[in-house]
Amino acid sequence: MDEQVDLNSYLRAQSGGEDKKRGQASAGGSARDTAAEAAGASSDAGGTAGPGAGAVPVPGDPLSRTEAVLTLEEWREACQDCRRCALRQGARGVVFGEGHPQAAIMFIGEGPGGDEDRLGRPFVGRAGQLLDRILQAAGLSRQEVYIANIVKCRPPGNRTPAKEEIDSCYPLLAKQINLIDPSILVSLGSVAAGKLIHPGAAITRVRGRWHKLEGRDVMPTFHPAALLRDPGKKKPVWEDIQQVMALLRRLQ
Repeated sequence: MDEQVDLNSYLRAQSGGEDKKRGQASAGGSARDTAAEAAGASSDAGGTAGPGAGAVPVPGDPLSRTEAVLTLEEWREACQDCRRCALRQGARGVVFGEGHPQAAIMFIGEGPGGDEDRLGRPFVGRAGQLLDRILQAAGLSRQEVYIANIVKCRPPGNRTPAKEEIDSCYPLLAKQINLIDPSILVSLGSVAAGKLIHPGAAITRVRGRWHKLEGRDVMPTFHPAALLRDPGKKKPVWEDIQQVMALLRRLQ
């Protein structure tokens, strides 16, 4: 069985690392900073401390707010100004994802393309239209599932995201998965499989077999864009989707 990835541990480690960096950066701060913090604490006196109370949000880093976020919509808002990697500089905006906020099935692709970057929605180009037809054939709609990507900003020229970009963005997706809490993840393409299953996973070898991600069932299959280039891949993708639907019926 493939090694399971613990998303909660991953998020805690990422958040803890950022906190440590901020703590080191603030060591030896001035008395003015200390006084300002005391004044802020005084102004909050009598309030109710919530999750993440006392944490100082860092501009451009949603992870500095992760403990205070309780809903998917709050996480969407927190991610809009993300600057954790350079992809945001060349993109029009963050393509967070869309679908049912408590979907049983979550589809995860590689990253936004030109159409997605322009419209701010995932899978709306030719590959997305094909995904819609696959969902329809399976008796599903976009409104019933959730669709997102490994990275949330378009890589320049639609190139494959670099490892450091994937690593920077993945904690955002990990938090998103935890908030939606799907039973089934469908990994679309090699980039998604390489992050959700194990590094270097070859989609031709791992597709069609069930894997695990923190107790969730993961079915890797080809990205819809691959089907546009090679229609011969449509049959194996449909076989994979049939497995997904069979498991969904058993879970229901």
